[in-house]
Amino acid sequence: MESTTSQRTVLLSKIIKSFNLETIYAPENIESVELTRAEIHRPALPLTGFFDYFDPLRMQIIGLAEHVYLSKLEPSVRYERIRELMSRKPVCIVIARDIEPFEEMVDMAKEFSIPFLRTKTTTNSFVSNIISTLNVELAPTITRHGVLVEVYGEGVLILGDSGIGKSETAIELIKRGHRLIADDAVEISKVSDKTLVGRAPEIIKHYSELRGIGIVDIRRIFGMGSVKETEKIQLVVKLEHWIEGKAYDRMGLDNETITILGIDVPAITIPVSPGRNLSVVLEIAAMNSRLKRMGYNTAEEFNKRLEEMYK
Repeated sequence: MESTTSQRTVLLSKIIKSFNLETIYAPENIESVELTRAEIHRPALPLTGFFDYFDPLRMQIIGLAEHVYLSKLEPSVRYERIRELMSRKPVCIVIARDIEPFEEMVDMAKEFSIPFLRTKTTTNSFVSNIISTLNVELAPTITRHGVLVEVYGEGVLILGDSGIGKSETAIELIKRGHRLIADDAVEISKVSDKTLVGRAPEIIKHYSELRGIGIVDIRRIFGMGSVKETEKIQLVVKLEHWIEGKAYDRMGLDNETITILGIDVPAITIPVSPGRNLSVVLEIAAMNSRLKRMGYNTAEEFNKRLEEMYK
């Protein structure tokens, strides 16, 4: 079961706190201002009067280059250029390098109710960090029914029918020293063209449901080392009831994948039957997945040996 979440946003107040930004001017609605674009903008061209493709929903970053350019303009021209920018009401403006802003810039921020902030860090450093943060906060996200665990550093997403034993397998893995990220519902975000990151919805974070027992707090029972906030999804394990007569992959030569948010993730199908120790099987699966990513495929190497033997 998979559902797409609504348009993601992040509160500007959260960004201000995370990056320790100084507030030069904050309008009355500062606590409700939301960012909806992961892209930022350095308004070099708009300050020359070119506003084609200008997006006011992007955070505007004024660095040393923009500041020096404005300082060399005639005061009347500078006033008009700043007014042109501010009149388009960008979602917020951040001035970098702890630069002292022009007085008219502060006045117009107040006039047009634009959050005006300042950072001590260099422009390039701030731009790099803010883009990385916004890409995570605003990434396309779906919620999927399953369990996400970290096993030997690998993010393993366990899928399967309700009642097949996903949560019980996760508990056994936690007892063996691995970590839980999410149980029952996993929020999966596409943070780049190649990377998926999973987390638990806030309301069920660190909790697990065991039929017959109920809701248990994993963090309190097993300690802080048993849980993790987020993890990359590097392997999908699909649990299914053993079907008599079905041909399951016994060599590991099948390169199965599952597509999530347009990204193909390596996947394996594990049949469940009485007596199988699923936690051990998943540990081996995680280690084997890691070997493959490092360039070594055991199944292919074994197949080569067989071919050489029967030449």
